[in-house]
Amino acid sequence: MEAKAIAKGVRIAPRKARLVIDLVRGKKVDEADHILSNLNKEAARIIRKVLISAVANAENNLGLNKENLYIKEAIVNEGQTLKRIRFGSRGHIDPIKRRTSHIMIVVSERN
Repeated sequence: MEAKAIAKGVRIAPRKARLVIDLVRGKKVDEADHILSNLNKEAARIIRKVLISAVANAENNLGLNKENLYIKEAIVNEGQTLKRIRFGSRGHIDPIKRRTSHIMIVVSERN
């Protein structure tokens, strides 16, 4: 049995979020929560929220035990890119790409 949680359109670059999510992939839920709560990155706070949501889905919807859960899948995909411009000297325009992410965490029970 698997439970998942998805956060779409999160305003953080996927490159930055992947650095954090690679640390917790495959770990037990308690250990991953401990790692994310002590990590000093903005992506860790967002990923921790998604992890807590996935665990709540597993407990409430499927009746799984929290102590047996582990992170089966953790993926960060690119979301929509917001395109902005910055005016430079001599009429020059620099493009700014504000990247967003889709974060998905799947938790499963280890037998």
